[in-house]
Amino acid sequence: MDTRIEMPEPKIQERRARNANGWAALWAGLLAVLGGIALAVGLTAAGGALIVVGLVAGTLLILAGLVALAGLTPVAPGEARVVLLLGRYTGTVRDSGLRWVNPIATRQRVSTRIRNHETGLAKVNDLDGNPIQISAVVVWQVEDTARAVFEVDDFVEFVAFQTEAAVRHIAGSFPYDAADRTSLRENADEITARLSAELALRVASAGVRIVESRITRLAYAPEIAQAMLRRQQAGAVVAARQRIVEGAVGMVQLALERLDSEQVVELDEERRATMVSNLLVVLCADRDAQPVVNTGSLYQ
Repeated sequence: MDTRIEMPEPKIQERRARNANGWAALWAGLLAVLGGIALAVGLTAAGGALIVVGLVAGTLLILAGLVALAGLTPVAPGEARVVLLLGRYTGTVRDSGLRWVNPIATRQRVSTRIRNHETGLAKVNDLDGNPIQISAVVVWQVEDTARAVFEVDDFVEFVAFQTEAAVRHIAGSFPYDAADRTSLRENADEITARLSAELALRVASAGVRIVESRITRLAYAPEIAQAMLRRQQAGAVVAARQRIVEGAVGMVQLALERLDSEQVVELDEERRATMVSNLLVVLCADRDAQPVVNTGSLYQ
């Protein structure tokens, strides 16, 4: 099966944004605000020309402190902040804790935690045209935050739609059940590996990494389920009968060889055929045989 997917090449790649320790910026901002207030109050109380100087200096110091506080950015474990400055991507902050970035930059939160997505129960025709029902669960994680934010409108919705498309494509590329080729029911590990590979190609442009994918439900559609069940049961009965016949033939052959080697009785071709027939009937019957005692000779 050809798993090549024609997806656009990503035009952006994640890089580290410039950031600093937020605690230092927090204390500096608080000190600047408090210092500006104290300066303005102190010089205003002194009176005279110092009032104007105190108000201007205090105001500027307070504004500087507020600007410093505006750049504080808390980053929780398992998330990142995508930083944009005047519409331009400047980098991503992945260091957890209180960080400080450019105060005028916008910061978008992106979760980098591992997520699960379970598809709905889809009705698809398999390779042989039989309607089947299939669903899968996909474990995924954002690997490149820049691609996740800027390459697609909504990366969560994008993963959901691409998963649905991949499951339908895989289900239609293989038969549900087949003895001489790869099938959905008999080759589950190979099918899930192909599903993961196709999904990885589909969502790579969105900066998403596929951790694992598994088919959670696989069955014939209700309208043909009974007919397919009877076919499977008939196949099982035929296989069981074939195994019984093979074993019975081996037991008859062994019995005849033992009779000949130990010279228990001499049988002509007609009696040998009769014994073979009787033994096969007894061994292959699905009911217990009723014994009949012959009190005469072999020919009566």
